Amino acid sequence: MSKNKECVIDVQNVYKNFNVYYDRTNTIKERLIFWKSSRKEKREILKGVSLKINRGEVVGLIGVNGSGKSTLLKLMTKIIYPNKGTISTRGKLTSLLELGAGFHPDFSGRENIYFNASIFGLTKKEIDKRINQIIEFSELENFIDNPVRTYSSGMYMRLAFSVAINVDAEILLIDEILSVGDAHFQEKCFQKLEELKDEGKTIVFVTHGMGAVKRFCTRAVWLHEGKIKMDGEIDQVIKRYEEETK
Repeated sequence: MSKNKECVIDVQNVYKNFNVYYDRTNTIKERLIFWKSSRKEKREILKGVSLKINRGEVVGLIGVNGSGKSTLLKLMTKIIYPNKGTISTRGKLTSLLELGAGFHPDFSGRENIYFNASIFGLTKKEIDKRINQIIEFSELENFIDNPVRTYSSGMYMRLAFSVAINVDAEILLIDEILSVGDAHFQEKCFQKLEELKDEGKTIVFVTHGMGAVKRFCTRAVWLHEGKIKMDGEIDQVIKRYEEETK
């Protein structure tokens, strides 16, 4: 039981802002002439977020668009870094944040499996052992040697998900991409995620689908305007969220 209480994601007082530029110049000449005229606005996306996630928890991050969910997930992966505060993770981490991130459009699906899995830390020998399993799960056997630029968004998702779940990660971060693709493959993905949940993997899941949170998650965290508005038992959090966002 003590192992299940081990904190594997620790977010402490995190702030994140981005500069949004207006009237941006496009050419060097314009930049030289109009260098003083560009306006920028600092947008604060996260405002003092603190969150601890224990090993084996499946946490659903919910909130309207612009609430900071995806930004928080990117900070957890260290794709971006906070302006203030700290985030620490313990254990091998894999993420599904953007479709085809790490894929090269001119290479085949098979070649991209090697590229993508190596980013997650697998050796060629380890990928060799898993490649048939990855291809089989993706159901892309007939397309796996075609360039991925010829893939649909659903095919991208199949390949990305198939790689991510086969790298033996202890922490899995997912940002809404399971909404892409057909119902059959979505259900297959959820069944696989439930298997990983049963194995004690830690999963953080960003979604607008409350049904997925109720079915799959053990805890819900509601982000609102860059702050955590509610964190706790799924039915209670969802009830409040739906009441206030009608």
